[in-house]
Amino acid sequence: MEAYPDLAADERTTLRQFLDHYRGRALQRVERLTDAQARRRVLLATDLTAGGILKHLAHMEDHWFTARVGGGELPEPWASAPLTTQPDWDFRSAADDTVRELADLYRAACARSREVTDRLPSLDTLAPKPSFGKGPVTLRWVLVHLLEETACHVGHLDLLTDALAQGESG
Repeated sequence: MEAYPDLAADERTTLRQFLDHYRGRALQRVERLTDAQARRRVLLATDLTAGGILKHLAHMEDHWFTARVGGGELPEPWASAPLTTQPDWDFRSAADDTVRELADLYRAACARSREVTDRLPSLDTLAPKPSFGKGPVTLRWVLVHLLEETACHVGHLDLLTDALAQGESG
């Protein structure tokens, strides 16, 4: 797991360290599961699986950092995924992946995101593509959004992995 963020760093470093902290927690939660556990739906109120969440987080990393603020094209598997007709494809298609494949996909997406974050000169850098039909977001906005998204899903992973552990023990 990533070290806890520095207590007195500049804004970019603080945002990146907190995001890396939660990225590490997401990986830690999923990598301790078997492939079958990562595919298992354990909470009645939702179709979420641990593997689906990690694949979704990989997609969001590439969507926001690589494509939006970085201005690049989405890499595979997103480039050829049927995301316009199947918006939950990232969640549902994870059933076809192993934990190792999902972790590798997420690590690669996070590495691309870090590269974009390091390459852009300022947190105020505007994305070359508009978002939400309103205009471009800044790198700062993307970092905060992914921090919020990742932390939220780490909470979901905590619930799912706790439910899996309880199901296994009794």
